[in-house]
Amino acid sequence: MERLNGKVALITGGGTGIGEAIARLFAQEGAAVVITGRRKEILERVVGEIERGRGRALAVAGTVTDEAHVQSVVAQTLRTFGKLSILINNAAIGAFGKALHETDDATWDEQLAVNLTGVFRMTRAAVPEMLKAGGGTIVNVSSVAGLIGFPLSAAYSTTKGGLNAFTRCVAMDYAKQGIRCNAVCPGLVETPMAAGLLNDSTRAAPVLATYPLGRAGTPDEVARLVLYLASDESAWVTGSIFPIDGGLTAQ
Repeated sequence: MERLNGKVALITGGGTGIGEAIARLFAQEGAAVVITGRRKEILERVVGEIERGRGRALAVAGTVTDEAHVQSVVAQTLRTFGKLSILINNAAIGAFGKALHETDDATWDEQLAVNLTGVFRMTRAAVPEMLKAGGGTIVNVSSVAGLIGFPLSAAYSTTKGGLNAFTRCVAMDYAKQGIRCNAVCPGLVETPMAAGLLNDSTRAAPVLATYPLGRAGTPDEVARLVLYLASDESAWVTGSIFPIDGGLTAQ
């Protein structure tokens, strides 16, 4: 349908998992996509496959914890494609398996730096360009861990709860200037971050049993919700937090 025809999307963490699925789907829907991440070879593989499918894509390796990279990727987006229409803040890392009193400062600081401060920096860099263009859309990939309590994940869950609050504040700050901001909160999804759990049937079975639909989600399923929020189909939607979790948080 080419619902993003003429749009330019910047996707952080675009080399694997949900970010990769978003990049591929957006390209199919007509957007030029810029993907970032720490592993250049993985980014270039995704870009190559998009281009072979006659899409337009650019890889810019780096980390959202580096302000110079953040400024550079926005500048390269503008230089290559002329504008920035959509920002998908997807880059994140996980920290699971330790109670709060077992969590060290390094883990806490790294979670905040990537999952929350990185989103702040990318959004701060993108917003001025969207203001110049008369509007834009931002979608933050959060987690159900920001909506309900999970054991042994205090640092990670805190960043996702903060991201949901950040989403609402950005939406309020820029609604009158035509910039919309929403968040999606996936449950357990078949991504590299979840592979350790999902590949261990003994551990995975009781977790999956808590999901009414009885399975993990797929990156493509999350990407389609992100597509809706990034497209003009959701023109009256901003400041909203969308669980996509197989019914987990409906219980």
